[in-house]
Amino acid sequence: MSGVLGIIAGGGELPIAIAESARAAGRDVFIFALQGMAAEQDVKSFRHAWGSLGEVGKGMKSLRDAGVSEVTLAGKVMRPEWGAIKLDARGAMALPKVVAAAAKGDDALLRVMVELFEKEGFRVVGTIDAAPDLIMPKGILGRHAPTKQQEVDIAVGVNAARALGSLDIGQAAVVCEGLVLALEAAEGTDAMIARIANLPSAVRGSAAKRRGVLVKAPKPAQERRVDLPVIGAHTIERCAEVGLAGVAIEAGAALLLHRKKTIEAADRLGLFLLGFHAGAYAA
Repeated sequence: MSGVLGIIAGGGELPIAIAESARAAGRDVFIFALQGMAAEQDVKSFRHAWGSLGEVGKGMKSLRDAGVSEVTLAGKVMRPEWGAIKLDARGAMALPKVVAAAAKGDDALLRVMVELFEKEGFRVVGTIDAAPDLIMPKGILGRHAPTKQQEVDIAVGVNAARALGSLDIGQAAVVCEGLVLALEAAEGTDAMIARIANLPSAVRGSAAKRRGVLVKAPKPAQERRVDLPVIGAHTIERCAEVGLAGVAIEAGAALLLHRKKTIEAADRLGLFLLGFHAGAYAA
C-alpha cells in the first residue's frame, strides 16, 4: 500500500493504534474524527478534521483534500438519535439507506458505510492491511497457559460466541467450568465483563482462585474490513478484576492492541492470553 491512509475514527484505542502503526511504517495518516466519539487528545498529533456521523460530504471532502485514497473505519460508533443528528447534503441523501440498514443490524450498517466510501472512489481497507502488526497471532502469549478445564471452557465459549455472532448480536462470551456466565450485546465487552462481578461466587472465579475465560471471535458473516474483535491491556485488567483465568481470541481475525503492554499485564495478573485457530474448537 502507498499514499495517505484515511481513518474514520470513532471512540476507543483502536483508531489511534492503527494510526500509530501506519505512521511507524512510514505512511502518512489523516484522521476524520467523529464528534462525541473520538478524543481530542488522541487525534491532535495527526492531521485531522472533525465532523458528525451525518456529515458524509464533509468527511469525503476532508479525505480528498488530504490526498487520501485508502480508508479504514475503526473505533466505537454509538448509534445516534437519527432525528437529531447533524446532516450535510450528502448525509441527508444517504440517511434513509443508513437508517434502514441499521434496523437490520450492525453488519448491514457497516456494509452500507463501506459501500458509501467505495462509490466515492475510495478503497476501503481493513486493519489487517492498514496495520498488520495489530493482528492477533496464534498460540500462547506470555507465561501462563490454560488448564484442561479452561480449554473446555474455551471450546464452549467459541461456539457460544459464534452462535451469538450468527444472529448479529455480539462477538464475545464468558464461560466458567462449562457454564456460560455472560454474552456480549450492544453494551460492549467491558460492560459484559462488569456484570460478572454481580454473579454468585459459587459460579465464578476470584483473585485468589481464578476460574473462567473470556472468548472473542468475529461474527461468521462479518464484514472483516471493519469491527473485528479487539483486546488490549484494559481488557486483561477488567478480566482480572472479576476473577477470570484468561482470554482467548481468534488468531488472524482479531486485534491485539499494545502487544508488549498487554502481555505484561497478563503475566503480572496471572492470566493466560491465547490466540486460537479458527477451526480448533469447531462444534
